[in-house]
Amino acid sequence: MTLHAASIAPNRVLADLIPATKVNAYARDAVLVAAGAGLTGLAAQVVIPIPAISPVPFALSTLTVLLLGAALGPARAVASMTLYLIAGVAGMPWFAEGNSGVVGLVSFGYILGYIAAAGLVGALAKRGGDRTIGRTIGVMVAGSAVIYAFGVPYLMWVADMGVVDGMTKGAAVFIVTDVIKVAIAAALLPSAWALVRRFQG
Repeated sequence: MTLHAASIAPNRVLADLIPATKVNAYARDAVLVAAGAGLTGLAAQVVIPIPAISPVPFALSTLTVLLLGAALGPARAVASMTLYLIAGVAGMPWFAEGNSGVVGLVSFGYILGYIAAAGLVGALAKRGGDRTIGRTIGVMVAGSAVIYAFGVPYLMWVADMGVVDGMTKGAAVFIVTDVIKVAIAAALLPSAWALVRRFQG
């Protein structure tokens, strides 16, 4: 399949533009899944601890998850985040701040949310949700909301917090950084598709 044919066909994401035959498509996807997990692990080490405000640090991994969801599509993105979670639980020290496992990890709920968010963002991107700035903003906001839907209740349970405390320390403190992350995604993804269209021409 040529670049032109792959890019203009419906239900495509950026990863589908990587040339592959029926024979090596599985190898391509396996590499993308593993690379996505590894990239998430690297991004999770870019953190700013804020113990005086929240037990959950600012981390670059959430932006990475959302971008990967859009770029890889739902199946590959879910597989990638599942690999990230399983390897981390098994002992790979690539959760935020070099952590691994589950015990004592207050941010584990957010990691569970990565899987669901990657799937949602990937599904929306496959329907063209990452090709304009406006749509990308909506997709990124939806993906972020899914991560919080998993992360905040888990934080409240593990840290024995009330609803107000959990929402404040588990979500509200990240509003500013979330806006920045959404803006970055809204700049990167539509720009990538614009380049694809330019090469088509």
